[in-house]
Amino acid sequence: MAATNLRPSIKNSRWRLLWKLATLLGGVFNLGHARATDLPGDSAEAMFHYYNGGGVVADGPALLVRKSLSDNFSLTGSYYIDSVTNASIDVVTTASRYKETRKEYDVGFDYVYRDSKITFSTTDSREPDYIAKSNGLDITQETFGGLTTVNIGFTRGEDDVYKHGDPLFQAFASHWQYRAGVSQILTPHWIMSLNGEVVSDEGYLASPYRVARVFGAFVPENDPTTRSSRAADVKLVGDLGHRDAIHFDVRHFWDNWAIKANNFEVGYSRYFGENWLGDVSTRYYKQSKALFYSDDAAADTLYISRNRQLSDFDDVSIGGKISYTLKKEATYTVKLNASWQLIDYRYNDFTDLQTGSLYSMRANVVQLYASANF
Repeated sequence: MAATNLRPSIKNSRWRLLWKLATLLGGVFNLGHARATDLPGDSAEAMFHYYNGGGVVADGPALLVRKSLSDNFSLTGSYYIDSVTNASIDVVTTASRYKETRKEYDVGFDYVYRDSKITFSTTDSREPDYIAKSNGLDITQETFGGLTTVNIGFTRGEDDVYKHGDPLFQAFASHWQYRAGVSQILTPHWIMSLNGEVVSDEGYLASPYRVARVFGAFVPENDPTTRSSRAADVKLVGDLGHRDAIHFDVRHFWDNWAIKANNFEVGYSRYFGENWLGDVSTRYYKQSKALFYSDDAAADTLYISRNRQLSDFDDVSIGGKISYTLKKEATYTVKLNASWQLIDYRYNDFTDLQTGSLYSMRANVVQLYASANF
């Protein structure tokens, strides 16, 4: 009860602090009003997504609609469904295959005043044993005639965790994400952006179904109840001048669980005729393991986990996307899009208990969607 009673005061004080900071930055960077930031255009999207990898299959539809209500105000709504069949390595070795459906609702509000845009969003995600709610605020400020864009934002999330087969189990977790970034037009053909984020997690951060292993025996997983992480990202996008473009992305992550991760990505885009746009990209990711992770621990310590996402692993992915402009008129545009990504995961200290060898897996991610701007 004590923790519950503290939530409103902590939450309100942080919201006030971030709002004051946003207001201050808006005043500092609002150097002129020769141009005005535009609202996102009216649009609608319908998508089908599909994931298949490591014994997990997830698919479902997603819908998004954005509509301007005035010159300064617009409303966005989205609906997302995941139908999941899980027979992953964790499930087949310690539990039973299961099926469940997750539904997510998202509502966003955009308000534009001169060179500033304020966005508020709220999300509600529900599945049979997990409920996640979050609220976010972002402020974007254009300066120096639109050559520089500064943004700050934060999101507050709260999760309620349950367990199938145990009606008495209930746990709580809270999440704060702070983010800031700047985008700069370097030349008529090159844009660079720098972004950073700080995430603070508190509460139940483990899984009620996952187990650890000590001397070959299974014990309940026990993760720390707090986690603080940082991430920094640099992107560079260039127009090559022949109806094609290239982009580079480098990201570094670290946290107080001793995990460090690096992500490198490069992509290429090209127009084919007036209606076709193709993209290809490749990405490499590598991370170190958490302090308390072990595939088979030699002692039952205070914190212990066999969550492979906290282990030492790396992955390589390749992907492509194609977009076709079906209809383009003065008042609206309709496009058809398809994307595919293949991800190859290699775990360096997580073994398949059925074979005794190091575990690896591949995942395919497919998206098919239609979009319209009007």
